[in-house]
Amino acid sequence: MKSKLVVLTLAALLTAPAALRAQSAEAGAAAQARAGTPEARIEAALQTALSAGIPQALLESKIAEGKAKGVAMERIAAAVEARAQALVRAQEMYRRAHVDAESAGELAVTADALEAGVSENAVIRITRGAPAERRAVAVAVLADLVRLGHPTDHAFARVNAAMANSASLANLHAEVAAQLRLGGMRSTLDAAGGVRIR
Repeated sequence: MKSKLVVLTLAALLTAPAALRAQSAEAGAAAQARAGTPEARIEAALQTALSAGIPQALLESKIAEGKAKGVAMERIAAAVEARAQALVRAQEMYRRAHVDAESAGELAVTADALEAGVSENAVIRITRGAPAERRAVAVAVLADLVRLGHPTDHAFARVNAAMANSASLANLHAEVAAQLRLGGMRSTLDAAGGVRIR
């Protein structure tokens, strides 16, 4: 028994430095990317998305939007980094739940929902409950309700009830979009390039 304990202790001591070096290298690379030029930070975010299997177009559109508006590269880099993190989080949530995003647009809408403060549990429940052709819209409306100040459970109940048919979901979407316009906010569906309700 003592010999097994000694062997296990020795193995742990031998592998610990390698694990620490790997963690240190990852932390160093992340710190270097943050401290680097905005272009290097954007490239690092694009690589993160690529390695997670996220379409780079979802980040490239953010870059193009920032440049078109004349936003400083530093701010564009920060926005792209935040977007990459949200997309990776959405992708990982779907993997843990054994759910596939139907499209890049659905992944983008899900990232928006998580950024708006919708719980992962609510997103998964809506995703599993909605017909495939209405999932992205249902998640977007859920995000917009939370963005308007509704608690997640209340927003979930409203969207869940509206998912019974396309007309109910379209009506709820129109109502929420009108409220967002009154408050000077942009709809999640508009931000994601518009996902059609079928």
